[in-house]
Amino acid sequence: TYLPLFRQPRRRLGRRITVTAPMFPRYLFIHLDDQTDNWGPIRSTVGVVSIVRFGHTPAPVPDDLIAMLQSREDEQGIQVLPPDDYKPGSKVRITEGGLAGYEGIYFARTSRERVVILLEIMGKSARSSVDISFIEPVG
Repeated sequence: TYLPLFRQPRRRLGRRITVTAPMFPRYLFIHLDDQTDNWGPIRSTVGVVSIVRFGHTPAPVPDDLIAMLQSREDEQGIQVLPPDDYKPGSKVRITEGGLAGYEGIYFARTSRERVVILLEIMGKSARSSVDISFIEPVG
């Protein structure tokens, strides 16, 4: 089994903290042979909703993808992610806060933790300053 983890900044009670969270929430990678291993106990495990499939075949994950993820881990087994290098003009999505779900254009970084996003709201362009941890690239 393999569960890639990463450090994620969050706000809790008005303070910024860093928590360790799954990189792919609700997914656990397992290595089983579809010819010889019994998949039944996995499907009946409490908390397992389903196995990702293409038709009736479990979806394979390439071994080199797992190896690449494992190669990016630090000594505690936590992913070391590259810094957020957003380029002006790139599309981003706001993931937290009052504007969560809105997509816009990355405009500029205003401080170490804040960025300006250009949003289209009710037919008008608006600038919004958000915490950099509250955006993700749209791709």
